[in-house]
Amino acid sequence: MNQYPECLRIALADYGKKPTGDVEWDRAVLAVCKKNDRDAADPWLKLHSVALKASDEIRKTHISSFNLEDDNVYRAHVQLLLYIANNIVLAPQRRRFVIDDNNKLVLRFLIYYFNNCPLAENVFPGRGYKLHKNLLIHGGVGVGKTLLMQIFSEYLRRIDSPRYFYNISVTQMVNYYTIHNNLDLFTYHEYESKGFKIQPSNVCLNDIGIQDKTFFGMNTGLLTDEFLHARNEIWTQCGMFAHLTTNLDEDGLKRRFTRDDEHGRIVDRFKTYNVIPLSGKSRR
Repeated sequence: MNQYPECLRIALADYGKKPTGDVEWDRAVLAVCKKNDRDAADPWLKLHSVALKASDEIRKTHISSFNLEDDNVYRAHVQLLLYIANNIVLAPQRRRFVIDDNNKLVLRFLIYYFNNCPLAENVFPGRGYKLHKNLLIHGGVGVGKTLLMQIFSEYLRRIDSPRYFYNISVTQMVNYYTIHNNLDLFTYHEYESKGFKIQPSNVCLNDIGIQDKTFFGMNTGLLTDEFLHARNEIWTQCGMFAHLTTNLDEDGLKRRFTRDDEHGRIVDRFKTYNVIPLSGKSRR
């Protein structure tokens, strides 16, 4: 409720009403209270209780989130991320996660981004990255795209973040389709729906665009295309993310995803992604 007019808060209190924090709504409620017309005020006051509940939910979400604009909080999250990377994700390989000039700004962006911190949008000035967009990380073989997403998946799960995502591969998706003859688990998850309320999850699909071989008679490239069409709808309607990694550069992505889509719908939908290049040599 920053910059909320104190006079409005006091005026609402005179009528026994709590402020929602939305100035326009609260002014409208105050106006009908002042008219002293019960018939006119009744629907507004009933809806005001609904607005108060929504306001309370928003406040609780804000309170439970981490303020990474505080440098001390940011540094604590960096250390937690590195602890998870070295002691959980990379421990079976007996190697350490290395931060260098090729990935340090990407790491900073991702820490801000996954914690919904507005500072993310300023890490790479001029690129137009936004918090509400999906991620598309591209780079050469072995530069650490999938590894980054594995680390962030584990990190987000442990801080109980609503942005937690499942880290999956095209091969895994194709195997699921081979067994079930659908992509439901990777898209709408209607199997778990109640009525028409779908239950999609945030996901990251790794290595798109390169594993397009025919597998048991199925063109896996078409499965990836269907995944992308469905996930764009899910992102638009439900706000659930589907991040991507690929070895293809931007020109390669355009060539690959106009191949079976003459209207260019998939390429156009890449505008809903923060397209992030990850440079360097193979880290394997």
